[in-house]
Amino acid sequence: MHTRDNLLAEWRQRALKLQDEINQVVIGLQDPVHKITVAVFSRGHVMLEGDVGVGKTTLLRAVARTLGGAYERIEGTIDLMPGDLIYHTYIDENGKPRVDPGPLLKHDEELSIFFFNEVNRARPQVHSLLLRVMAERSVSAFNRSYRFPYLQVFADRNRVEKEETFEMPSAARDRFLMELHIELPTEPELRTRLMFDPRFHQVDELIESLKPAVVPYREIDAIARIIQEQVKASTTLQNYALDLWQATRHPHKYGILIDGVEMPNLVMAGASARGMSMLLRAARVRAWLAERDYLIPEDLQVLFREVVAHRIFFTPVYELQREAITAELIPAILDQIAAP
Repeated sequence: MHTRDNLLAEWRQRALKLQDEINQVVIGLQDPVHKITVAVFSRGHVMLEGDVGVGKTTLLRAVARTLGGAYERIEGTIDLMPGDLIYHTYIDENGKPRVDPGPLLKHDEELSIFFFNEVNRARPQVHSLLLRVMAERSVSAFNRSYRFPYLQVFADRNRVEKEETFEMPSAARDRFLMELHIELPTEPELRTRLMFDPRFHQVDELIESLKPAVVPYREIDAIARIIQEQVKASTTLQNYALDLWQATRHPHKYGILIDGVEMPNLVMAGASARGMSMLLRAARVRAWLAERDYLIPEDLQVLFREVVAHRIFFTPVYELQREAITAELIPAILDQIAAP
């Protein structure tokens, strides 16, 4: 076996161990945990959606613990300004004003996971700064440029309260590799454990119980590049991906119908080129985790909703029904486009 193959096999075991560790503290979330693992090795940012108290923060703290590096979290509020991410001002014990690095800068390049809670409560100016951090993994402050080579951004949206919220612009949403929906487990035995097992009531102790730095975060970029080089897509698979892409832009041309929707007037903008390249990037990681060096249609299908749905923008009359329409449109695209 080649040295590169040995390396990928070794790292596959580390990735699977990462999943196993996280699943010890967030029960009933195997699918989101798997997709976050895909995102980690795709080097993509992730938006989480779900009700309050379903375990999003615990999940991200577990990811940060098992990856190593520094973890920071900030709460989106109506009065949050871009500077609040970069510096912190206060009066010290001597009554003198002080300026310290904010959550983005305090760990410098050691920052591994940055969690922006309730991002839609923050102003558009804050979204603009976040967009640069996500796109360039850098920010300018104090007359220098700070780089975050190992950074992954996670965010979540408050989907219950609509007052004092600002929807993220399409350019910012397009920077997220995935949008993952996190829900409470449906199995009664798992819900019972969450309610009555004291282990799940002490989150700090729960996180501390995890083995730290299962996957050395500084080395992930190099492995991610090798994965993309090693996992191949056949011409037939490429054509299938292209058809999926076109169907996000012109679903009516592929015979896709949704009750009550004028299909030619539904889509204002389909998935971007960046979005489809991210889908292929994530699909290669999924194939690697399944011990394959080639893509199959299922690799795209399993990730299609999470990677592509938030990149399809509807005309204003239908945008208010986004959740219901998307729930029908995505399966319809996968059904109508014949898999090789």
